[in-house]
Amino acid sequence: MKVLKVPARTIAVFVLPCLLLYVCLVFVPILVSFYSGLLKWDGITTAKFVGLANFGDMFWNDPVFWPSVRRTLLYALASMLEIPLCLGMAILLHRYLKRGNTLASIYFTPVILSVVIIGQLWKTIYNPTSMGGMLNGLLISLGLDNWTHNWLTEPKIAMYSIYFVSLWQYFGYHLLIQFTGVSNIPEELYEAAKIDGADGLKADRYITLPLIIPIFKISIVLAFIGSLQAFDMVMVMTAGGPAHATDVISTHMYNSSFLSLKYGYGSALATFLVILCLTFTVAINFVFNKLEKKYS
Repeated sequence: MKVLKVPARTIAVFVLPCLLLYVCLVFVPILVSFYSGLLKWDGITTAKFVGLANFGDMFWNDPVFWPSVRRTLLYALASMLEIPLCLGMAILLHRYLKRGNTLASIYFTPVILSVVIIGQLWKTIYNPTSMGGMLNGLLISLGLDNWTHNWLTEPKIAMYSIYFVSLWQYFGYHLLIQFTGVSNIPEELYEAAKIDGADGLKADRYITLPLIIPIFKISIVLAFIGSLQAFDMVMVMTAGGPAHATDVISTHMYNSSFLSLKYGYGSALATFLVILCLTFTVAINFVFNKLEKKYS
């Protein structure tokens, strides 16, 4: 087979336009946001350079910041916990159903719906009994009156109610990714293992799990980083309330920038979020690269 040798200069000419566009759309806004975080600015009047004062206020003087960080990390952790369940269901669909891809596609339906539609739907489900809330009505019909709550207005449970909605929405997304990965494993490997006495869970342990690690990593990264940037679902369902009980980093950033007109402080929050995402992305890739080397 003939290999076409292309000069490095030619490759650079074709890559450069896309690279410049990527830098302008990704790295330049990050640098601008970091610089804005060094300013005391309402977004309208003249900005005043204050150095790292915004970051100091963020870490030491903002009572909303650290609780919002904790909720964001819990959001990300909860999103990862559903992925092993998705993998288990993907294995069952592939093994026991002839058209498991059809069922996986049906589970994917909530992902393609607008977040606004899903948020409004679940707000209706979570409504108090007096407003026809389906969940409370179901609990009462089962004789579980003590389990009823004002799901989105009680500070202690409002955030967990949002977690559940997000897990429900993206379950099909990760199920489809895992199902595709499981389906691409050659059947010959399972047949050879069956001859050697490895079937069912044993085959999954020694064949499926090692080969699915790269796909599993994709789901983990997408779920974790996507949850760190969670914004739309929280804004639709509670807008960060009641009394900041459901504020995550992105909603706190939005409220600081556009409602409190602290644009410089909001930029500092945005910078912190970017650094957090990059840190966890590197950490997750490091862990999974070690696993891939171990089982390759």
